[in-house]
Amino acid sequence: MRLFNKVAIIGTGLIGGSMALAIKKKRLAHQIIGVSRHKSTLIWGKKSHVIDKGSQHLSIIQDADLVVLATPVNTILKLADVIVRFIRKDCIVTDVGSTKQEIVSKLSKIFPNYVGSHPLAGSEKRGITNALTDIFKNSLCILTPTKNTPPKVLKKIKNLWNQLGARVVVLSPDTHDRILSFVSHLPHVIAFSLIDIVPDKYLKFGATSLKDTTRIAFSDSRLWVDIFLSNRKNMLKSIEHFENNLSRIKSAINKRDEKTLIKILKEAKGKREILG
Repeated sequence: MRLFNKVAIIGTGLIGGSMALAIKKKRLAHQIIGVSRHKSTLIWGKKSHVIDKGSQHLSIIQDADLVVLATPVNTILKLADVIVRFIRKDCIVTDVGSTKQEIVSKLSKIFPNYVGSHPLAGSEKRGITNALTDIFKNSLCILTPTKNTPPKVLKKIKNLWNQLGARVVVLSPDTHDRILSFVSHLPHVIAFSLIDIVPDKYLKFGATSLKDTTRIAFSDSRLWVDIFLSNRKNMLKSIEHFENNLSRIKSAINKRDEKTLIKILKEAKGKREILG
């Protein structure tokens, strides 16, 4: 079922490229346009039939009825002021940014048909060459409308993500950022920090536990700097919670307090079982 005529995806990396592939597979649009700073990305995208047309210039998004901003947070904020000159007034705009308060606050004032999206899908890999058609299947996608979001726009974007295989949850931007600071952003802080403190000469002994725990430290540093700083207030709180719990474990080890250690570890195991 076609939902859109011309979809323009600005930022044809892992998520943007995967959206293009999934939209094509489901035949949800007549044409998919890709915008990238890198000419090689556009050449590969067209050759591999991920996108129909591509350009390094934003003017190509004219006449699109859906524009998806799939770039790092700070780039989304900067692009908003530029693309408003090119798109139609009735064009629907969404983004896939990992934080929402700053983005929604700005974009909802610029675009009358905007609603924020955050698909909780992806990997530590990057680039259009790692795009996957079914990356959103059985995933969760959070939408962050405001009181001014047109109901028809929210309904259409919700339908889009449902068609791509995601389960949709609607949250306020501030609730989204508070939750994600714990379940997504903090784990990245921990992974980056953990691998950073391991002495180089010990790395050759690192086995499955270290590799599994730090896998997401492969993630793009520029992307995650934007995320950490745009969600600064919540990040500081979640890091403080982690530091407090780490101090509990440190104290229990220092005191040889086996009872407290068992209690902490059992509680942690119980929560991990809930996660699945």
